[in-house]
This record gives sequence, structure tokens and C-alpha cells, in this order.
Amino acid sequence: MVLTAAQTPLRDFTTAFARDRIAVAALAVFALILLAALFAPLVSAQNPYDLAQLEILDSKLEPGARAAAGFTYWLGSDDQGRDMTSAILYGLRISLGVGVLSTLVALALGMVVGLISAYAGGWVDNLIMRLVDLQLSFPSILIALILLAVVGQGVDKILIALIAVQWAYYARTVRGAALVEKKKEYVDAARVMAFSNERIMFRHILPNVLPPLIVVATVQVAHAIALEATLSFLGLGMPITSPSLGLLISNGFAHLLSGRYWISFFPGVALLVTIVAINLVGDRLRDVLNPRLGSHYGA
Repeated sequence: MVLTAAQTPLRDFTTAFARDRIAVAALAVFALILLAALFAPLVSAQNPYDLAQLEILDSKLEPGARAAAGFTYWLGSDDQGRDMTSAILYGLRISLGVGVLSTLVALALGMVVGLISAYAGGWVDNLIMRLVDLQLSFPSILIALILLAVVGQGVDKILIALIAVQWAYYARTVRGAALVEKKKEYVDAARVMAFSNERIMFRHILPNVLPPLIVVATVQVAHAIALEATLSFLGLGMPITSPSLGLLISNGFAHLLSGRYWISFFPGVALLVTIVAINLVGDRLRDVLNPRLGSHYGA
């Protein structure tokens, strides 16, 4: 029987998600943030990292002040004469890019490791899970700090650090869900039909463990952005030539007591709003995709 538009799983999922107006508002806010970051070169008054566009005489101007070039510093300028609005938009590009990319790579790695662990069982499962337990026993920021102290600064280095601290979460999530799916009849039927182990894992088991994985990945994007901001604030994350929101906050921290709050405050607000919006969307996805709830897609 062909499903009508009203009966499709996507329509049911969308309807269930839309019941929470706060989650819908958070998704809209995140979409706006994402669009602003993607089109930062088009909507920004200046490229804050092009030295030819900076005017040192415009440094530390208050929000609403006029620039020598004629535009308005709506959120003020920092000690280098950078427009804070433009710096935040460019910083969002770096923070979101690093957070999303590291999450996707860690997701793929953890997904493969978790599937192998659950499907193989025995000593393979015990070995992998003990490694996962060992990593999860240490704080994420401690592991990232050690890695960055060894490999140094840079976008590629921070990506390696974020991937290293995230993959274990996905491996454990996939392994737990795959152990349940492994015992079901469709897996036994696939084995009877002599399907390869790779086909059973990735074409039969994997699609059924995606819902909890999607929820974890959404929340981990926010965690990755927050961790990168923390590392950059401490001076171990992004280099000064590619400052993210964390480094922007750090740059203005020394000026807080002098009354120039805007240099740190507005990047901090942008970081907070981004993380809260992602977490609210992730919480709603958890409720909608939770199979234990009474309705098909959650209340």
C-alpha cells in the first residue's frame, strides 16, 4: 500500500517535532545563526582579519559608534579596530565548522567501532569497550589539552583533538543499540541467507540504530563547540589568525574591568545562544525519536 502525504514517517516526525514551540523556535534561531555564518562575507561590514580594512584609531569604540570608513559599529570594536559584529559572524563560521566537521568524523569512526564491537562480541567487544571506558573515565578537556600540548595549535590540530574526545560516545551508543538489534529475527534471517557480515552490519543493523545516534550527534555538536571555545579561550585552540568565538572572548577578557564589556560580552552571548539552541533541538529530537514513548514519534 502506498503511503499518502499524511501517513509518511517524515510528516509524522515533523508534526511531532513541531508540537514543542520552544524547540521550533530554537531550530529557527540556529538556522538564522547558520545562515549568518555561511554568508558572513556578504553581510559583514568588513573582513575583520584583513589588516588592510582595519583602522587602529577605531579601536575600543562603543556600540553604535561610527567608523572612519563610514559604517556603524553596532556591537562596538575591539582593541585592534575590528568590527565586533563582523568578527562574531566570522568567528561563528570557524566554531560551527569545527564543531560540525569534528562531530561528523567522530560519528563515522565511533559508528564503525561500535558496530564491530557489538557484532563481533567476545574478546573483541571486551577490548574495545575497555578502551572506551578508559577514555570516558577522563574529562574531555583534559584529553584535548594533552593532545594540543603535544601537536600544537591549528585548525587541523583542534579537529584531531575534538575527534579523539568524541568518538567513544558514539561507539558506546551504537554498541548498546546494536546489541539489541543483533538478537532480532531479521538479523537471523540475513545470516540464513548467507549475507556478508558487512552487509548485515551496515545495511540492516545500522539503519535501526540511527535514531539514538542522531540525538547524541546533535548534542555533541554543542559540546564540541563549547570545548573548542574553552580551548581557544585558554590559548590552546585556534591561532590568532583564525579566531573563533572562544578566542574573541579571550581577547576582550582583559578589558572587562575597564568598562569595555562589549569585546567579550557579545561573542559570549553568540556562543551561549548557539549552544542553547542546539541543545534544545537535541532534547526535542530525543523525545521524538524515543521508541519507549507512548506515541509513534513522541508526545
